[in-house]
Amino acid sequence: MSQGNESDLEYLLKNMQPVLEDQELVFCPMPVEKAEDYFTICQGYYREREGVTIIIDRHLADLDQLEYEFVFKRITLEVYSSLGAVGFLARVTEILAAQGISVNVISAYHHDHLYVRSEQAGQALEILLSWQDNLTE
Repeated sequence: MSQGNESDLEYLLKNMQPVLEDQELVFCPMPVEKAEDYFTICQGYYREREGVTIIIDRHLADLDQLEYEFVFKRITLEVYSSLGAVGFLARVTEILAAQGISVNVISAYHHDHLYVRSEQAGQALEILLSWQDNLTE
């Protein structure tokens, strides 16, 4: 599905197409043995020395009384971006950081996903859309 622009910084920034999802998500730490029960229903997981962090719907985490600190919403950058693209996410997160918005980023094969505190997600989307509009003018 290569379009030839997946590593071109200017193209990626002008065409990032951020989309905010409604679902509230949480990052829950847990031991590997417990995390395996959630692998089929979580949005994603990451294994660290200390255990596993799963990303799961807030409602499911609350039902199972899982530990979490913050509630997030996901903004997906719909542009196809290469895992080898240089500077794209640095620029995007810099834009949001300048407005006091913390971002947790996960890059998958086709897209980059920004996890932003739920209460700041709408503002983050507006900032990215406005910034993208300014680039294309």
